[in-house]
Amino acid sequence: MNYQPNPNRYNEMTYNRCGSSGLLLPAFSLGLWHNFGHMDDFDNARTIVRKAFDAGITHFDLANNYGPPAGSAETNFGKIFKSDLAAYRDEVIISTKAGWKMWDGPYGDFGSKKYLVASLDQSLKRMGLDYVDIFYHHRPDPSTPLEETIGTLDLMVRQGKALYVGISSYFAEETKEALKIFKELGTPCLIHQPRYSMFDRWIEDGLLDVLGQEGVGCIVFSPLEQGLLTNKYLKGIPASSRAASGRGNGAIEADQITPEKLEIVRKLNEVAQKRGQSLAQMALSWAKRDPRVTSVLLGVSRPEQLEDSLDALKNPDFDEAELNTLENILSGKSN
Repeated sequence: MNYQPNPNRYNEMTYNRCGSSGLLLPAFSLGLWHNFGHMDDFDNARTIVRKAFDAGITHFDLANNYGPPAGSAETNFGKIFKSDLAAYRDEVIISTKAGWKMWDGPYGDFGSKKYLVASLDQSLKRMGLDYVDIFYHHRPDPSTPLEETIGTLDLMVRQGKALYVGISSYFAEETKEALKIFKELGTPCLIHQPRYSMFDRWIEDGLLDVLGQEGVGCIVFSPLEQGLLTNKYLKGIPASSRAASGRGNGAIEADQITPEKLEIVRKLNEVAQKRGQSLAQMALSWAKRDPRVTSVLLGVSRPEQLEDSLDALKNPDFDEAELNTLENILSGKSN
């Protein structure tokens, strides 16, 4: 039976303007970093994508090296897109990135024009697309002139291979330099994708200020610290968890789940319970509390996790007392 999306899907989601652009992004977007590669269950991945679209998630975020193995998340998404979403292409935002190692040899990594052009061409073929909505440079490259990297992003827009472009994981000063070049070229930088969570708050030290001042959107990844900011690890490391999988590709490892972090997680969980939320829901609400954060990327392995995450929309706000309590817990000042 052909997929028929929920006709009321846009009533289920909040949409935010991306910086000073004309583009609206859903408050929650679906990230395909893990759980969508060839080592994962394809039918499960397809169910998650369908449920996301049914809930009003219009934005699906990928990268050339997502899987594992690298490239397989794009390949699988391309199959799902062709079977289920192709008829709704004008209602879908698809992003991909290049900047981490994708293939052997001198042209398969970082930020050269050679690599970025080849990578986007490969990504389009894997997904069966004529263009992506957003193409990112995935990380700064200290060895390639920034003018070359940003100039290539500009070229991808002018060639029609990407509607918008962005950068990921650039620090505040690097972002300022990149934005200056974007302006000189006449192609705006739509969005920045940094890592952000209660345990990783580096973007508060200048980057959010730069993005707000320059009218650049912000979409954050790993808001749940790959499951650490959930109740998943409170009683140990489940055999089915990402930490126990040894999947690599940046996935959380068991030795990162320390007793000190788990004690903080337990205290955070108590606050979440008082708010009538799961810990995951509270962590997602916290990650999007700043109006400069356009969207939060969800990474889920099961449809039920997606449904739980989306329920964060029911209680997105914090009062001052709750924020103070959370700050004390995170800073180690709570008893």
